Amino acid sequence: MESIQDNDDYGVMTDEKWQAIISNDASYNNIFFYAVKTTKIFCKPSCKSRVPNKENVCIFHNAQQALAAKFRPCKRCKPTNERLPDSEWVTQVTQYIDKNFTEKLTLETLGDIAHGSPYHLQRTFKKLNGITPVEYIQHLRLSAAKEYLRQTNKSIEEIATCVGITNTPYFITLFKKKIGHTPAQYRQMIKGGEIIDEKG
Repeated sequence: MESIQDNDDYGVMTDEKWQAIISNDASYNNIFFYAVKTTKIFCKPSCKSRVPNKENVCIFHNAQQALAAKFRPCKRCKPTNERLPDSEWVTQVTQYIDKNFTEKLTLETLGDIAHGSPYHLQRTFKKLNGITPVEYIQHLRLSAAKEYLRQTNKSIEEIATCVGITNTPYFITLFKKKIGHTPAQYRQMIKGGEIIDEKG
């Protein structure tokens, strides 16, 4: 099987195309489409979403090529002229959070990445998942923190940083609120063999 890159099916990123992307130039719509490898989303050149890193961008001659390469259409600029179903959109966002929950993620950042408004994202995510994106991020961070407490001797401060929470007192407060014990108490209970995975 021949490599896509070798055949250059992705098209070539020229200065002209890059300028069209960063200036949202609608005159290039349908001449080419661009996709972002990190988000797996593809767009029209005129898309008003945040400008991606150039090295993460690949170029397609048409929407069918992008779809065949497993990229999904942007919810904001609708490159296939169809609306992306909410369930697919939220799946994209959830997968991104799963991979990047240790990074600084705000609703605004997620809206940018997912090419939609933060308000709409919050409402749609909660409608489909039962919790908000922020609650979902907290859940992943606390689950990872519990693993660190079980498996490592890292300090509470190190664990907080590892799971993406730079404020240690906030981490301890959040952990106690959601899990029912402070991280230190949780670790002691594991060592004593009395931990039962209760809430969260």
